[in-house]
Amino acid sequence: MIAKLLLKARWKQTLVAAVGVTFSITMFIALLSFMAGLNDLLDGLLLNRTAHVRLYNEIQPNKNQPVNKLFNSENHHNFIKSIKSGNARQQVYNSAAIIQALKKDNRVLGVAPKLITPIFFNNTAVDIAGIVNGIDIQNEGKLFHFNDYVIEGEVSNIDKITNSVILGIGLAKKLSVNIGDRVQVSTISGEIFQLKVTGLYQTGIQDIDNTQSYATIATVQKLMGKPNTFITDIQIKLKDVNMAPSIAKEYANLFEIDAVDIQTANSQFETGSFVRTIISYSVGVVLLIVAGFGIYNILNMMIYEKMDTIAILKATGFSGNDVQNIFLTIAISIGFFGGLAGLILGLGLSGIIDLIPFSTASLPTIKTYPINYNPVFYVIGAIFSLITTFFAGWFPARKASKVDPVIIIRGK
Repeated sequence: MIAKLLLKARWKQTLVAAVGVTFSITMFIALLSFMAGLNDLLDGLLLNRTAHVRLYNEIQPNKNQPVNKLFNSENHHNFIKSIKSGNARQQVYNSAAIIQALKKDNRVLGVAPKLITPIFFNNTAVDIAGIVNGIDIQNEGKLFHFNDYVIEGEVSNIDKITNSVILGIGLAKKLSVNIGDRVQVSTISGEIFQLKVTGLYQTGIQDIDNTQSYATIATVQKLMGKPNTFITDIQIKLKDVNMAPSIAKEYANLFEIDAVDIQTANSQFETGSFVRTIISYSVGVVLLIVAGFGIYNILNMMIYEKMDTIAILKATGFSGNDVQNIFLTIAISIGFFGGLAGLILGLGLSGIIDLIPFSTASLPTIKTYPINYNPVFYVIGAIFSLITTFFAGWFPARKASKVDPVIIIRGK
């Protein structure tokens, strides 16, 4: 009751302190929601389209050179320079059995086979180098959100129409083709084929959009002149992406194949997301600390102005702890109500940002600014507002509890 009366008696100062906390929490929530949404957007551009674990055969020089077989003893050391890559095949051997084994692993969310080969798109007298990806359209759409990036045409048409292809938007512009047109391609072995364009694809990453194209695995096998068992990649999506490094090593040893995890393949990208998150939290914490100093100053001034009130309270039987609790109640009340208002306004500001149009040709699937409504942000904001205001009120409250009523009343 006494804390409530003191808050009302200096309501303007109380309001200023509460507004400081409210503003800090509002900006903390809005900033974290926006930065987390931005990280999700950037992750979606690359990480959602990347396998958590990729199985493949790396083309590299053979470590078992003939000279090592001829001179292999403790008295000899062979120095070999300029070793060329051998005729190692890119095919994943026994791919069907590997895929079946992966599907039985409870840690695996899904598996998508893939076939990748370089190709030339014949544009009059100029050959444009590109890459064609043979994909299983059902698994690719379910696991890697492939359908979200097809901006024109029906994705299912590459399954329905023989010898069809989906082109990257940049590649289609170079070739001056559109839906329904035919493009002539030649393989590295010199074979020439006609493919029908059934869709256009855009990721927002220029290097991908200018070179990549997609067709069914059967179509790419036909282009390469390979049997229907020929697969160069097995893409794995895990239930827990954090297990990717250890699982990649396990599969590499188990299937005697090369494996790379998403953390290793995109380490720089993940570092950028981590740094942006740290910056967001740092700015939000600084805002709350600044608000805490404001509460500290206001409570200090209140104590100096209410010295006679404190003296009367202590003279009438209130202990130092009672006085300390009164001022702590004032501080925590400011933090609670200011923080509650900040959480509501932060949610509202995030909603407003989420409605602001954001349209760019490089990101066709994005229509508004990205916002992440993670409840954790609101829990952190609420807890931190209470902790900040508690410590902001603790030191003035301790000072008030040590006031000697005799000295104050004698001075009056």
